[in-house]
Parts: sequence; C-alpha cells; structure tokens
Amino acid sequence: MQTRFTERQLADPEIAASEQILRKCVHCGFCIATCPTYVLLGDELDSPRGRIYLIKDMLENDRPATAEVVRHVDRCLSCLACMTTCPSGVHYQHLIDHARVHIERTYQRPLLERWLRAALGCVLPYPNRVRAALAVAALARPFAPLLPRSLRAMLDLARRRRPVEASASSPRLTPVAKRARVALLEGCVQTVIAPEINAATIRLLERAGVEVVVVGGCCGALVHHLGQEPRAHALAASIVERLHTELTGQGLDAIVANASGCGTHAKDFGYLFRNDPRLAAKAAAVSAKARDITEALATIGLPPRAAGVPQLAVAYHSACSMQHGQKVDAEPRRLLAAAGFEVREIAEGHLCCGSAGTYNVLQPEIAARLRERKLANVSRTHAAVVATGNVGCITQLAAGDGPPVVHTVELLDWATGGPPPPALQSGGAMATDGREPRADR
Repeated sequence: MQTRFTERQLADPEIAASEQILRKCVHCGFCIATCPTYVLLGDELDSPRGRIYLIKDMLENDRPATAEVVRHVDRCLSCLACMTTCPSGVHYQHLIDHARVHIERTYQRPLLERWLRAALGCVLPYPNRVRAALAVAALARPFAPLLPRSLRAMLDLARRRRPVEASASSPRLTPVAKRARVALLEGCVQTVIAPEINAATIRLLERAGVEVVVVGGCCGALVHHLGQEPRAHALAASIVERLHTELTGQGLDAIVANASGCGTHAKDFGYLFRNDPRLAAKAAAVSAKARDITEALATIGLPPRAAGVPQLAVAYHSACSMQHGQKVDAEPRRLLAAAGFEVREIAEGHLCCGSAGTYNVLQPEIAARLRERKLANVSRTHAAVVATGNVGCITQLAAGDGPPVVHTVELLDWATGGPPPPALQSGGAMATDGREPRADR
C-alpha cells in the first residue's frame, strides 16, 4: 500500500511503525474470510482491510477520529485471525492498537460510553476493586431490565461466573526434585472470578518439580486494548520491573501466563517499550522468557497420570490470543491427549467466541451472536466439557447454554492427581454420586 506521510509525521516513532505496517498491505482480501465481524455483518469497513483504509486516512491526514472510524474500529475484536491468514505479514495488532490510542486522544465519546470505558479501566486491573464491583453488581441485579444493554451484559457475566474457594497447593505423595524455576503471572480479574485456575497451575507445576514464584498485578492488557495508554504503560512497567528483578536475581527458566490474553501482551512487552531508554532492554528480556502455561508444560513434561480419572471427551476451544496472538495451537491438544482425554475439534475454530477482553461488555450484541455461533459448533462435538486457555473465553462461553467450560490446566491438574475442576462438579458433567462424568451431553 502506498503511503503519503510527511517527514515531520514520520519523526513520531508510532507513526513510523504504523507506516511500515500499512506499506505491507497488498489489498489481497485474505483477511476478510477469517474476520468474525465481517462474517457476521458483511460490511467491508468491519473487516481488517476496511479498517486499515480508515486508519490510514485518519493518520495520514493527521485528523481527529470521526464517528465512522470509531464505530468500525470499536467493532474490531483484536482476535488477530487476520494476522494468521495474511500472506504479506501485516502486523495488524500494532496498527489497531495505535488507532485506539489516537481515538482516545482525539475523539469525545457520548457520556455514558465515556463513563463505562473509564469505569472498566479503573476497576478491572485491580482485584480489590473487582470484588467491590461484584458486590455492587449483586445489589443492582434486580434493576437489570432498566439498564442499558452494555450494563446488563456486565451484570450477566458477573452472575454466570461465581468465585470459588481454591487452595494454591496440595500435598504431593513423594518429594519431587526441582527441575526449573518459573514466575507465574497471577493476573487481575482472574484472581477474583476464577482463583481455581492459578491454584491448579501451581499444583501442577510443583507436582512436575517446578519452583513457582507468583508475581501479582495486572499486565495492562485490558486497558491497553481500550486505548488507555498511560494506565496501560504504568501497569506493564511495574510488571516488567518485578519480573526483571526475578530474572537477574535467582533466575527464571520461564515467565508463565495461564491467561492467553496476558501471555500475548507479555510477549509484546519488548515492542511496547522499544522506545523507552529505561525499560527497553528489561522488557525485551522479559518478553523472551514469556510462555503460555501449555508451552512450559510441553517442555517440562506432565507428571504421571493418576488412577481413576475418566477419559472425558473434551472440546478444545483455542482462544484467539492463543492461536492467533501467540501462535500456540498444538501444545494444549497434545497435553490433553497425553493426559488421557479424548480431544474433539470445534468447527470454525478460528472464529472468536466474542469475549475479547471487554468486548462482550462494550459490544454486547455482536459478542452474543459470536457466542451462540461458537456454542452451536461446540454442541456438535457432543463433548462433556470445553477446555480453553483464557478466563475471558471461559466466562463468555459459560454465560451461554452449553457444557461446562474449564481451563485446560484444570483438566491437566485433575488428570495428574489434583481435584476435579469445580465447574465439572457443579455444571452437570459429573454424576451426582461421584462416578465418572458422562462422555457425551
């Protein structure tokens, strides 16, 4: 794609980076077929190619975002399926992120929308605030029919996914020699609504002989995708500093994320801080060590399978941030199969479920349509349970009518000596008398 940026514009490193991305686009249209919003809406401006034209025009002419640009950019899920199918290597992720920052700086949204986006940015990265918000949501639920659709969607998600008590460790039958040392990104929202995921991760890694150092705090991914650059930068910088301290102290074999959205963001720290003289080298070192939990387990190896765990049929949902953002696709399936589960493929597995961070709150109609499409494909697998590697996908799919949805690591933990996932015990996949879960629903 030909560009016409001035030398003055290209002196801005963000513009210079976006210009290089734009120049790689050859208008081929491969991205259109795999874009969830284009598949649903059929509007070229709701495809990556259409959004690229809008972003190019906005940035090249150095103009504030218009309502039309905002509407179509906001509808982008950042699922990055377009990057998987693009033959030209267009790094759409960095381009759409730049566009969101530009929108946040130059466009004034309607009051309710500004309030909602500000509230999401002020609450979600901070676990104590999330707990308080859930308490408020419980009080507000009787008034849900009177609220705007986006607020009703937020209440529905809060209702469907309830916190459970989970112990971070469990006794091992025999001592295990330490084979590696990893840092686990604890996360933010996940620690409140699904603490069982971190608990299962720690148990599984320790059972495999891995020393786990838990690093708390938000990585900044959620607010980064809202275009809230200062807050996103501050949150990410804090995580980078703490992880780098561990790297240069006792050392780390890997930095593990069990929320694939966080993992994608952590792997991008090097790019995000590339122009920061204080953090560039530290961020690059951290990104180089970042791994999804299934990548780490594929290297470390699973502990032996425990006796008596049923060979469930598992529909594996590959989160967009996993398969498109991190290009991690085979490892989770291989681990589930090695743990004794029957892995079943979901049709249209490349399409997003509609979660996409805060998308299911900000774009509830499109998100609901994508969820129902995904769950219809899940139902055709006749699996007893859905496994995925992202808490957002778990919450989104659990809000619909389908089999129980659990994190991949919960099943791997159970198969190697941990407790059954709480969602299986309460979601109907396990028989009430404690016998084997049903293979089909």
